[in-house]
Formats: sequence, C-alpha cells, structure tokens
Amino acid sequence: MDIIKQIYNKDYYNNKKILITGGTGTLGNILTDFFLNETTITKVCIFSRDEFKQHNMKLKYKNHKNYDNLRFYIGDIRDAERIKYACKDIDIVFHTAALKQVDAIEYNPMEAIKTNIIGTQNVIMACIDNNVDQLIGISTDKCVAPANLYGATKLCLEKLIISAYEYSAFKLKTSVLRYGNVVGSRGSVVPIFLNQKDKGEFTVTDRRMTRFTLTIQEACNFIVNCVTVSKGGEIFVPKLKKYTLPQLCNVINPNNIVTETGIRPGEKLHEDMISEAESLNVWRTDNFYVIQDRFGIKEEVINNLNLQRNTEIFKYSSENADLISDEELLEQINL
Repeated sequence: MDIIKQIYNKDYYNNKKILITGGTGTLGNILTDFFLNETTITKVCIFSRDEFKQHNMKLKYKNHKNYDNLRFYIGDIRDAERIKYACKDIDIVFHTAALKQVDAIEYNPMEAIKTNIIGTQNVIMACIDNNVDQLIGISTDKCVAPANLYGATKLCLEKLIISAYEYSAFKLKTSVLRYGNVVGSRGSVVPIFLNQKDKGEFTVTDRRMTRFTLTIQEACNFIVNCVTVSKGGEIFVPKLKKYTLPQLCNVINPNNIVTETGIRPGEKLHEDMISEAESLNVWRTDNFYVIQDRFGIKEEVINNLNLQRNTEIFKYSSENADLISDEELLEQINL
C-alpha cells in the first residue's frame, strides 16, 4: 500500500458531510476537487477568512455538476462561536487553517499562538459539541525539535488533536498527518527559484540544506488515505525522498550561478520527520510510519495495515532520507 501514490478507498467518503478549515488554500482546493469529482459527497463546507478567495472558488466551481453540494462560510478559527456553528451536521473536519510564514510568525508570535494553538482548540471543541465523527489535523516536519515558533505551534496542534481523542471519551476520532514541503505551495522555495530561473543567479541560504519533497496531489492522496484507516489517536508520517538545494537549482537551470545569503533565524539545515525520542513509539510499513499515542495503536489498524513495531532508536531526517532523482524532481516541479 503506497499511501501517496494512489487513492485506494474513495468510497469511504460517499454520503459524508465535510468541513475544511482554511479551505481556500492550496490543500483545500485539491481536497475539494477530489470530493466533488471522485465521491458522492453530500456536502463540502469551505471555512476561511478570505472572501476574495472564496469568490474565486465559487467561480471555479460554478458550472460543476456538484456545485450545489458546496457551502462557503466566512469566518476565523479564532472565533469559537463561528466555527462551532460551521461544524453543525458535519461528519469529518479537515483542519488545514494556520499561519505558516516563518518570518511573519517570528515577528508576530502571539498572532500565531491565537490562530495555530487557540484556534485549533476552538476547532476541537466545535467538533466535540457537534458530535463530529472525525477530526484530521495537518502538521509539518517543522514541528519535530522545532527551531521556530511556527514549528512549535504545530507541535502544540499535534498534542491538542491527539489528546482530544481521549478528552472526547473516544467519541471524536482524531488523527494527525505530518509531512514535508509541498512543491510549489506557499512557503516553498520552488516558486522563488523558478522566478530566478532566467536571471543568471539563484540565491540560497546554505548549500548544505536538504528538504523532504512531495507534490500537492501526493499530499492529497496521503490525507484521504490515512483518514480511511484511522481509528483514533494516530500520527501518520509518509516515507518521502529529499532534494538538496544545489540539486534543485541545477535541474531548474544549470547555467545559473548559486549565491549563498546565509541561514536565517529559525531555519534548519535538515528537517526531521521523526525524532529519536519518538522512534520507539513508531510502527512502520514499507511506505509510511504510524506514531502511537499513550494508548497504543489499535489492533485493527495493526492488522489492516500489516504494521511492524520499530525496536531501534532512529531519526527520520532529510539528512539521511533517500535522494530523489533529477528526473523525478523535474516531474514534481512540472518543468
């Protein structure tokens, strides 16, 4: 079972009612495409602050055969009453809303705490109060041994969502999906390099830097697959390949010079997906890992996924991950 290559149980979503926080973002759009095109979904609710992006989404889907199944809520997850209202009569909540820009968060730390931490707790309570069946939190590799506040807030998001499974008396089935950089998404370096492609120079912070990589479609596949196998309390982590910054520059334009600008505060040379401290709470397959909560992984999940318990201390880092080929990387960035 390759959890990022294809979707293997789309029928799970038939006749479900779904809400996506931050639904106008890149991930929200690709999930909406999937639900409207690949399932017999009853309702997809888009919850976000940006009325202009909502307007664009309405135009995008206005002629879609399932447009009547779309709902748009303007709101902020900081507003507990608004998100509580939006979660009425919902089966599954995909929580993607967050402040994500590392530099902006370092300058405005309390705003990130209000959105990424307090906002997440508001989503959790809205789900519990409305008897939502399932809550999925979207995390990041930056939450592992975080070097910046963004990563720290995502670490808090993970702890809040996993603990909510027990807090709800195991009625709200919660899980977290932790993965690396999505190629071309907001915050990705790829659009910057593509903009510099014909200018004779790439600017990188440090040549030694490595990053995990996956496409937005692979992220979508990972998410919708994990939801169908979750029984509550799991953190799912895909096995991904890495790229190096010199490699990325070379495949975009090998004739450009590469200039180092110096590593910025909050940046790491390598990102981690699983820390040594977590490694003894990990179950593995050929294509992904599952990190257990304090109650352990359900026997049903172990059997269904053929999970094997990890018994050795290890660190899953972009430093030691397999290197993506130039051909695969070119395909990912669509050049």
